[in-house]
Amino acid sequence: MLLKRLLLALVLLAPALGARANHLFIPMDETQKEHLKAYGLCYWALSKQIEVDWLLNYRGGSFACEAQPAVESELSVRGITFQTISEAQYTGILQQIADPNANMDVMKLEKVPKIAVYTPKGKQPWDDAVTLVLTYAEIPYDQIYDDEVLAGVLPKYDWLHLHHEDFTGEYGKFYANYRYASWYQQQQRDSEAAAKRNGFKKVSEMKGAVAVKMQEFIAGGGFMFAMCSATDSYDIALAGLGVDMVADMYDGDPADPAAQSKLNFNRTLAFQNFRLRMNPMEYEYSDIDMQPSERGLYEQNDYFQLFTFSAKYDPVPTMLTQDHEKTIHGFMGQTTAFRKSLIKPDVVIMGETKQDGEVRYMHGTLGKGTWTFFGGHDPEDYQHMVGEEPTDLSLHPNSPGYRLILNNVLFPAAKKKKQKT
Repeated sequence: MLLKRLLLALVLLAPALGARANHLFIPMDETQKEHLKAYGLCYWALSKQIEVDWLLNYRGGSFACEAQPAVESELSVRGITFQTISEAQYTGILQQIADPNANMDVMKLEKVPKIAVYTPKGKQPWDDAVTLVLTYAEIPYDQIYDDEVLAGVLPKYDWLHLHHEDFTGEYGKFYANYRYASWYQQQQRDSEAAAKRNGFKKVSEMKGAVAVKMQEFIAGGGFMFAMCSATDSYDIALAGLGVDMVADMYDGDPADPAAQSKLNFNRTLAFQNFRLRMNPMEYEYSDIDMQPSERGLYEQNDYFQLFTFSAKYDPVPTMLTQDHEKTIHGFMGQTTAFRKSLIKPDVVIMGETKQDGEVRYMHGTLGKGTWTFFGGHDPEDYQHMVGEEPTDLSLHPNSPGYRLILNNVLFPAAKKKKQKT
């Protein structure tokens, strides 16, 4: 009789014990087959109100959550490497991470970040490394551009991305090589129409106002991530608010010859004391971007090193540098690498090629929010050319460079911790 009662009790307790016992562990070291899709799975889980633990510096920045059939199914469908582990095994991992001598920590991911990508309508996902990887990882986003930003939509979002954009109003400085191309002429017509529609005489003035709106978004608690020419051209636009920095083919009148002396570096996020490159035939905005002739780096030897931060004391840069590799292959863009001597002293440098005095990846704060700048165009296409075929990310599911982008996407989902310093 007693044996029957014990058996009955075990039967009744089994579902509860099973629900507590197992966790799904998603390794992010070299054993993972689909690093990029793992980020999309975490986003999907958060959208289903399933909390995710981000295990900082543990096996490449792994993820874990409570075992649920729906999550297991989704992991399998997406081809993501995972393990089902017991409560005791997971407790052991957490104890290892909690060791004061271990440079590891657990970051709780709780919120689904609402994502906006600043890009013209009709632009294809492969024109932008971030939209490319968001699409591959199955992370949803909204496309917005000048009209929407000026209309005040940014506070609806947690995360804003800018990529191959020109905030100076010079249309990417493609004039020398592409002024007769139909796409260039259409871009100019569309931009001029948008400026007029929003009450601006010049595209450069409109872009400056857009940059200010974005700065207000950051200060109010937003997260902004920029790549390629959206980085330096953004700060140039802020420094040159109210100054005519562009030649007549862009706005109908000559640039102010004293434009350089009128720049206000107090307005910028990252850069100071830079010199403008005002020649309209030169494919460059300023001396922020390191030039190929001075870099001495080519596809075979172009690498940058990620910094290792204290997970327990510096959780933000630690999250942003989670990767299964610490030496990352470089890649070019209109803006490839930032001249270190022109970076403000309060900026957190996260990736650099030290011997060449150039920074590739950096981060900073403004008010209640943060921003991240990442040099280069496409982490898996060393020198992306206009009109070139898009990168097929199914051939690069473990890309260390693309992982850095996705770290920034998940960053706003983290539960804020009190600083220990």
